[in-house]
Order: sequence, then structure tokens, then C-alpha cells
Amino acid sequence: MSNTSDRSLLRRASGGALAAIAALAVGEFVSSLDPDGPTLIDAVGSGFIDRFAATLKDIAVALFGVHDKTALIVGVWVVGAALGAISATTRRTATATIWSIAVMIGLWAHITRPESSTLVGIAAVGLATVSGAAVMWLFNRRPHETPDGEQHVVPGVGTGNRRQFITLAAGTLAGSAALVALGRALHQRTPTVARVLGLPDPVTTTPVPADTGLDVIGVSDYITPIDDFYRIDTALRIPRVDPTSWSLTIDGMVDTPLTIDYDSLLAEESIATPVTIACVSNQIGGDLIGTAIWQGVPLARLLDRCGVDPAATQIVGHSIDGFTAGMPTAVALDGRTCLVAYAMNGDVLPERHGFPARLIVAGLYGYVSATKWLTRIEMTTMEATDGYWIPRGWAKEAPVKISSRIDVPGRGDVNAGPTPIAGVAWSPSVGIAAVEVSIDEGPWLAAELGRVANNDTWVQWLVRWDATPGTHTIAVRATDRHGAVQTDAVTGVAPDGATGHHRRRVTVR
Repeated sequence: MSNTSDRSLLRRASGGALAAIAALAVGEFVSSLDPDGPTLIDAVGSGFIDRFAATLKDIAVALFGVHDKTALIVGVWVVGAALGAISATTRRTATATIWSIAVMIGLWAHITRPESSTLVGIAAVGLATVSGAAVMWLFNRRPHETPDGEQHVVPGVGTGNRRQFITLAAGTLAGSAALVALGRALHQRTPTVARVLGLPDPVTTTPVPADTGLDVIGVSDYITPIDDFYRIDTALRIPRVDPTSWSLTIDGMVDTPLTIDYDSLLAEESIATPVTIACVSNQIGGDLIGTAIWQGVPLARLLDRCGVDPAATQIVGHSIDGFTAGMPTAVALDGRTCLVAYAMNGDVLPERHGFPARLIVAGLYGYVSATKWLTRIEMTTMEATDGYWIPRGWAKEAPVKISSRIDVPGRGDVNAGPTPIAGVAWSPSVGIAAVEVSIDEGPWLAAELGRVANNDTWVQWLVRWDATPGTHTIAVRATDRHGAVQTDAVTGVAPDGATGHHRRRVTVR
């Protein structure tokens, strides 16, 4: 009797999970019909980020790196299926309560996103609810008795036997997968750029060395290829912006607000220069950092045109998806590279990196400066406005910490004899003056430094080591051009960036 009861409970739970999956699939498909708004899953995931980002950001990035958003989307499906399973094994009042809460969360998440349509959200959640209830009814439909006393279930509809249950389950999963795939295809049907965009030639270009002078296999490229450039932001769905209707507004504490469209931005005198940018979640030795040649218009020039109120102490960038990042006004005026950028490594700025325009600021972590999908720049005071991450526990001012990383040797074994120890070091807007390596807590050895284009980028470094058999620990530290030496005090990434020496343990054979 117990085995029969357990099988029945398992079937009900499985049916509830599949009903929830079907509901999510229908909601995802319907919401995908709006190419300009978020899908239902994206909206729920984005709402989750907004609510719990401060608690889970570091964990997600540490576990999944640049795949943190994929993990979150999968998590939404898993949680949805789990709630469906629980609802199917409880009393009817509890089932109704769970589904009602899920419906309200889905509807709230969708209609509160900046790009969403309320009508689409209502339609998506409503049809998802009806579909989920229908699938739940199919799985829970009871056998009926015929006059001859036998129990029957309509073939392919009820779950009277194992084969019928498996058939219905497989059909539900296949149909759900097809709906999601079709919805994603429809959602991406609008091309990124409706026309071929020709980039203007920059008026000023910072020469980039053809090679850095250090020929070491395995060291990070001086200029990071676009496909390898890290992406960390709060957007589950990459905004798709039509450049023909996009504009950037600079307002707030200014004499004359300015609105500039895409063609006008490209018509401005621009510069192209390499800058290293980093995510505050980059652990010591991490790879959430990269260098690109950014082309754009100096922000200081646009601000000068507006006439900034001297009391405006903060610049707040607003993204089309609602994200905000604030930085001191002084950083745009102190001579460092601070751009409204529209090109990356000689190509139009990719969607995932902020098309049609983003802010690039040398020497600040991205969460306070590098607003992607930029649509507004607000001049205000440091006291009046907080960027997205500040109420979530992160520091309001966040200069990039001087840091260094060992790229070579890797984590595998190495052969005894001449062995390069090499990597990169950075202190954007200040520059690196020296890099040193210590082996087995021994004396610090000066490294050779590669050529650089400017002080805004990282520098490659190299120490030539005669490796002896055994297990060794290598440590690296950098000194910037102001004489500051990288600290060995180990701290986590919160609230304003990690510190410590990168160390690597290697075994020499």
C-alpha cells in the first residue's frame, strides 16, 4: 500500500512540475511576441536580481563567472517546477495560494520592467495560468468506471497507467521546449542594427604598440578580442536599441540640457584610445578585466556645452533598462579618459557591451561608471542620488585597486629548467611602474615590463626563472607610477574591490 501511495505522490508532484513548466513556456512564448520588451522569464530573473543582488552577486559570479545570468535563468525554471510539484501534492487551498502568488510575482516582475508592455504582461501571465491549470487537470484526471466495472482513462489524456503518464509527460516537455525555442527565435528576429553603420575616423588616436616586446605564450593579449571580453551587468535580456530612434540626454544641474541623437554623436570629434576596465567582482587573479580600444566623445566636452552647475558633484549614467551608476563629477574633468563610447576595437559597439553608447572611465570600477545602453546623463550631487549598487551595500566611490595576475605558468606541472613567469598588472589612469615576483617567499625579483600605449592600460610582465624540481609558490606584486605598492592584505571584493597578492602553486618535474 505504501509503494502505491508513494508512486501516486510522485506522479502528482511530477504532473505539477510539468504543469508549471508548461505555464512558463506559454508565458515565455507570448511575451516573446514583443521584441522590445523582456520575456516573462527574463523579467522574473531581473526582478530577482534587483531584490537579492547584494546578497547573491558575489556568489553567482564566483560560481558561474560570466555565465551567472544563464544560471539564474535555469534557476527560475527549476524553482518554478519545484513550486508546481509542491502545489500538486497539497490541499486545494494551498495549491490555489501557491499558484496565485506565482501569478502575482510574474505579473509584477513583467510590468515593472522599464521596457515592458503592461498589456503583453497581462496576456502572457494570463495565458500561462490557464495553460498550467489545463495541464495540471490533465495529469490529475481520475479514471472512470464503465458498466462492466473496469476503470478507463481517455488515451493520451489521463494518467491511468505508466505508459499514458510518460506519453503525456513527454508531450508536455516537447511542446514546452518547442514554444520556448520559437519564442526566443521570434524575440531575436529584429536585427541589431537596421542599417550598415559606418564609423567616423577619430580625430585623435592613441598609437598602440604592434607588440609589447614580451613574446610569452599564454600571457593575456594586450588588447582583448571582443569575443573574449568579459561581460558582467544586471541585464538578463540584452536591450535591443534602434539607433535611428535612440538619443542621449544630459540634464539635471546644468544651464542648458542637451539631447543628442546617434548620427549627431557620431558626427562629434572623437578619440580612440585603449583603456583597461575591470569589474569590482574580480577576485585577485581573476579574469573579469580586459583592455579594448574605445572610440567615442570625451564626456567633458559634452558637459562643457551644457554648462554644469559648480555644485553638481556627481554624474549619474542611466541605462535604457533602468540601471544607474554614479561617479564624482571631478573624474570627467581631471584629464583622465572619460568617454561616451560607441565603438570597440574598431567595430561598432556590440549589443552585449552597450550598443549604441556606453560610458568608459579609466580608473573606476564599472559598477560606478561604465553604464551600458546609455540613454541619460544626470548631473546631481553625491548626496542626492545613489547608483544601483550603492543601496545594496557597495561603496559609493570605487577607484580600481592596483593589482597583478600570474598567467604563466598555468595550474599544471612544468618541466625543470628555463621557465617564464609572466602575466599582467594594472592601475588604470595611473599606470604601472614596476612588477616584482617572489618564489617560495624569497626576495622580490624585478620583472621586465612590456610596452604600453598609455597609463590607462594593463602592462604585460615577465620574469625568467630557472625552475628546479619540487613544489613552489609564486607571488606577484605591482607598484604604480605614484609609488603605491600593491598590498598583501587579503580582502574580498565587497565593498570596493579585492586586494592581496596573487599566488600560484606549481609543481616542477
